[in-house]
Amino acid sequence: MAVFGRKVIRDFMPDQHRAFYGQLPFLLVGVVDADGNPWATVLEGQPGFLSSPDAKALRISALPGPGDPAGPALKLGSAVGLLGIEPHTRRRNRLNGTVTAVDERGFLVGVDQAFGNCPQYIQTRTLSFAHQPGKQTVVAAEHGQTLDDAARATIASADTFFIASYVDIGADTTDGTAGRGVDISHRGGKPGFIRIDGDVLTIPDFAGNLHFNTLGNLLLNPRAGLTFIDFATGDLLQLTGASELVLEGDEVTAFQGAERLWRLKVEQFVRRRGALALRGTFGEYSPRLERTGSWADADRQLSLDP
Repeated sequence: MAVFGRKVIRDFMPDQHRAFYGQLPFLLVGVVDADGNPWATVLEGQPGFLSSPDAKALRISALPGPGDPAGPALKLGSAVGLLGIEPHTRRRNRLNGTVTAVDERGFLVGVDQAFGNCPQYIQTRTLSFAHQPGKQTVVAAEHGQTLDDAARATIASADTFFIASYVDIGADTTDGTAGRGVDISHRGGKPGFIRIDGDVLTIPDFAGNLHFNTLGNLLLNPRAGLTFIDFATGDLLQLTGASELVLEGDEVTAFQGAERLWRLKVEQFVRRRGALALRGTFGEYSPRLERTGSWADADRQLSLDP
């Protein structure tokens, strides 16, 4: 990666990335709050709400909505991770950088790292808006420290989620953010690919692009933030907690297609009902998922092992 990474991870956006962001109706954003908790959130707008004034900057004409735990963390100088994803084409590009300006309509991010990702494990969806973005009815956010039945049901039925992670490298400053790098990534699987044991989620990690952006961060700093989108209702479920990598063992072997596992101990959740105008009609699963199993099969195999 020391050699390959320099070829594919740039400190600017190629023209095709700049054009790609401009056609998207939503963007995934990863930030870190004042307590060191990462949060993943979703911003939305009519195509064109993302624009690139030059190859080193991306303008986002949207801000976190009421009750979004990412809102207070998004300020001048904050490190952020951005993910643009187009479900119907399975294209995705990532940008990690720093907030260089904020106003009442949005913010500007300066590019530190820009790179593309392969289309693996992305389920296709046709997207639309149920109403004008930003005009949703404000419903009070629901908070909890332990998962409730509704949160477990959302996770159990999910085929997609997004994960924010970060590391701090470099000289210390008064606010502790010097050298901070934040990243946000996509994860996909068949519904039920996340095992739920109380407040602990166990997730298989399949063969990917071998960049290990997320798992590399979690190895150095176990804090992680997850978000789940209900594409039928526009509800968002946001989680934050501590992770643990499981690199080998019977559980890894039993889950077909898994190269390793990781767990998240949920410490906080925020549910925002109807937070998004975005809706998605499911298309088809990623062909790569044909090579993967399920937790039901894995648990059956584990029960048979002596």
